[in-house]
Amino acid sequence: MQIELIPTLDHCIESTAKKEYHRLTLEYLGGKGPADFEDKVDLLRTFLETSDFRQLRKESEAELLKEKTVKFILRMDKGEFTYQMVVG
Repeated sequence: MQIELIPTLDHCIESTAKKEYHRLTLEYLGGKGPADFEDKVDLLRTFLETSDFRQLRKESEAELLKEKTVKFILRMDKGEFTYQMVVG
């Protein structure tokens, strides 16, 4: 399973992750949540609790200022959490 988050200069990666977490929660409470809601929420929660957002903001904003697209790909595979920043 994976989630893609795309920060901007207006919304850093931490804000983007929190926004996605709240969006999923609201969909779930409204009865429209995805079938893998719990897995996605766990993945986002792990990312929010364990990441060094100061460093991630520094790295991603440097690329955004160069007008590049930045995408964070969060993955959970067999209980192992990983993420990757992809610059395009």
